[in-house]
Amino acid sequence: MNSEPKVVLREREVRNALLRIAHEIAERNPEPPAPALVGIHRRGAFLAERLRPWLSELLEDEELPLGDLDIGFYRDDVATRPEAPILHASHIDFDVAGRTIVIVDDVLYTGRTVRAAIDALFDYGRPDRVQLAVLVDRGHRELPIRPDYVGKNLPTSTAEHVHVRLTELDGVDEVTIAPVARMVGT
Repeated sequence: MNSEPKVVLREREVRNALLRIAHEIAERNPEPPAPALVGIHRRGAFLAERLRPWLSELLEDEELPLGDLDIGFYRDDVATRPEAPILHASHIDFDVAGRTIVIVDDVLYTGRTVRAAIDALFDYGRPDRVQLAVLVDRGHRELPIRPDYVGKNLPTSTAEHVHVRLTELDGVDEVTIAPVARMVGT
């Protein structure tokens, strides 16, 4: 088995996927108030920041709300993880009640991260609707969660890992697939 990561999206393709997602969000939410974007830390927060100017322009809304969520303590495996979660501050400086919230994440896999994000979001109030935008949907859901907006459907094996790299954190925009690293001796 080849252990080299395979690049499936390059910078231009990442940009085009996000632009398409922005257009789809605008088409499904044309009436005021504009939906708010809430990114899941870490990469989902950066993706939400990138979506905001395009969506603001499409909806002609200069005040499009933007927030980010840390879901570290909302995970259903927080007590059983060998390491403590790395925590970031959540920032939701607007009223979520009565508004459509679009949760943004990089990769949708089992659905557990999104479930945790929904739990965290509801601590801020009760939105009218919650939608989900992901750059990559790789399948293998464990919970009944389905994205509303997808940049790329990427069928994968559970023996593979999808890596999303973003300029803000990694110096490059790309999505790769690689075999899951196996521990020596297993």
